[in-house]
Amino acid sequence: QVQLVESGGGLVQAGGSLRLSCAASGRTYYTMGWFRQAPGKGLDFVAAISWSGSTYYADSVKGRLTISRDNAKNTVYLQMNSLKPEDTAVYYCAVRRGIRDYTVQSEYSNWGQGTQVTVSS
Repeated sequence: QVQLVESGGGLVQAGGSLRLSCAASGRTYYTMGWFRQAPGKGLDFVAAISWSGSTYYADSVKGRLTISRDNAKNTVYLQMNSLKPEDTAVYYCAVRRGIRDYTVQSEYSNWGQGTQVTVSS
């Protein structure tokens, strides 16, 4: 049974930075990703990274958020810079086999519990 444990969320002022981490126990997965859910809205794709290091981003976060992974530690990171109030959300990490349709939440098999990120204006 894979368990995903997220950390690093918190409260930050606009323009600030945060780094989220997600450690996976158990088996490794080809793709690790981040999604987020803003208050009153649905779950949105943020970023994904393949085992080989190929990265994919939502247009809204390109240039500000950076996804990376440490395969030896089975951990994925999300470095968030130049944060905006609209980045306020619960952030979830998720893992899956393969990379096709990487923005589709139903393609991901295991999910973390979520970590709150709040950006004040």
